[in-house]
Amino acid sequence: MILLSLQHVRKSFGLNEVLKDASLTLQTGERLGLVGVNGSGKSTLMKIIAGLETMDGGTLTMQKGLKLGYLAQQGEVDPERTVLEEMEAVFEPLVRMEEEMRRAEKEMAECAGDPERLRRLGSHYDQLTREFEKNNGYGWRSSVQGVLAGLGFRKEQQGQKTSVLSGGERTRLCLGRMLLSQPDLLLLDEPTNHLDLKSIAWLEDYLSAWRGAVLIISHDRLFMDHVCDHMAELIFGCVETYTGNYTSYARQRSERFEIRMKTWKLQQKEIERQQAIIDRYRMYNREKSIRAAESREKRLEKMERMERPVDEKTVHFRFEARRRTGEDVLMLEGLEKGYEGRVLFRDLKMHLRAGDRVALIGDNGCGKSTLLKIITGEVKPDAGTVRFGTGVDIGYYDQHQARLHPDKTVLDEVWDDFRRLDQTEVRGALGMFLFTGDDVLIPVSTLSGGEKGRVALTKLILRGDNFLLLDEPTNHLDMDSREVLEKALESFPGTILAISHDRYFINRFATRVAVMQDQQLVEYLGNYDDYFEKVNREQEPDGSGETMTRTAMEKEKRKSREAQTRARERQKALSEAEERIEAAEKEAARMEAELADPLFWQDPDRAAEVSRAYQAKQQEIARLYAEWETLEAEDNP
Repeated sequence: MILLSLQHVRKSFGLNEVLKDASLTLQTGERLGLVGVNGSGKSTLMKIIAGLETMDGGTLTMQKGLKLGYLAQQGEVDPERTVLEEMEAVFEPLVRMEEEMRRAEKEMAECAGDPERLRRLGSHYDQLTREFEKNNGYGWRSSVQGVLAGLGFRKEQQGQKTSVLSGGERTRLCLGRMLLSQPDLLLLDEPTNHLDLKSIAWLEDYLSAWRGAVLIISHDRLFMDHVCDHMAELIFGCVETYTGNYTSYARQRSERFEIRMKTWKLQQKEIERQQAIIDRYRMYNREKSIRAAESREKRLEKMERMERPVDEKTVHFRFEARRRTGEDVLMLEGLEKGYEGRVLFRDLKMHLRAGDRVALIGDNGCGKSTLLKIITGEVKPDAGTVRFGTGVDIGYYDQHQARLHPDKTVLDEVWDDFRRLDQTEVRGALGMFLFTGDDVLIPVSTLSGGEKGRVALTKLILRGDNFLLLDEPTNHLDMDSREVLEKALESFPGTILAISHDRYFINRFATRVAVMQDQQLVEYLGNYDDYFEKVNREQEPDGSGETMTRTAMEKEKRKSREAQTRARERQKALSEAEERIEAAEKEAARMEAELADPLFWQDPDRAAEVSRAYQAKQQEIARLYAEWETLEAEDNP
């Protein structure tokens, strides 16, 4: 059954037309993921569904009585309530119902001598009881505790005022409140942004058991793989829908693009062939040939011409290091840090060697970002030492972009740090991150989170550091930008220590996972999937910062280098296959031009020879495309 239907929706902000012809339907029980580049209008479309934005045109139809639950990226809470009170407020109708049941019980006990009144009260009480049980009246307090625990709120936090919570904690609280309200349709805008890995896994399980429908905007690809059964992409103001999860969508999207591109190329060849015949007929300048030319021109004018398929612009960059480090990069010994009587970690040890790629994970608030700031020197440890090896240059990416100056323009923000470059070089670097033309003159304070992230990455690229400390680098980046970042890190020759809750990202770059737990670091060889498998099988960790052996690290580095070599070889083979296809298609086009010339057929033997060669060339092109598709599948398993 259709819950809601959007048809031909249009929305503009000034001269910026965000939604041009967006159509979408959502069925009962469907879990739909909505993706698209930053600024494509995803949040706007969701706000239109939630009734928070108006449409400039189009229609929105909803099932009668549909109950919506909307989670914005920044949620609002009552600052006077505690965390527990804010969650329990969802069940105020049940609390009032329970109070009414207690009053009815008291009244029934007092009117034992009035059978008629007792009958009426008993009937009312029975009705209240059934309604109370139907709405989980006896279990809602347990549900509240389960959701609070699942979203990472500790017992001692439940009595805190919501006014003292961080932005991320408030968003988590809003998410929990909305889940408890049990709407027919959940509208979730970046629900995993402020969740740690445990909370993300809990939310996946919760939504998998959810009976209602869900519309999700998220950049967490594994989250959508686990939760979504349909996908929709917002591209150029329109919506394209796909059946399956994110991985299935990515494959189908690539296939659709290739089909559209092949179809467009075939149509262009046919147009060129017809135009060549028309031009040849007109050269004869005879009445019969002119009529034939005019007839073909009319057919050509009536042809419905395809627009050349294009992808929306994506970021393009790579990391380079201006010099090599020594074998040892970072040594942490006996680190301890705490705030306001609470110890984050003590006697913490870690040893990074050249080429290491370590993902740092752990629950929210365990001290991951603090550890990175200790390494950069922004925060001093309470005890312990931080030592660097020879030739180490640190590049730090702060998830909050605190190092950016809000009063500067984008151009000045970058240029002031790299005065050795001229304006053209700075604009070129910003152009890689989609800042073009007057975009570079926009104040930093007006940028979105994703745009600020791209400015910070521009500066990081230009520095050329050999040791990257990355704090949630994929936050606010769209899917395509995340893919480019992952590829850039794959070819980076230096050392990486990155905090991330993006499991897909960790799988792409990491060769070790360091888990911050119980005030210590525990390390596992491999990426996130390897770590997850070992934890679920209750295998022993591969070591802690002080016990990782040199032999194990050399083995892991060798595996990483071999994987990178195989990836480069596959990419080279793909490029060579594309060059062969292009050459074969050019040769086929030359033959087509010859065969389209009526004078060419005056030599039947030559024409027959070229015709046979043309058929053989078409078979060769088909074979080359098959080889290319095989290579592409290997490169994107």
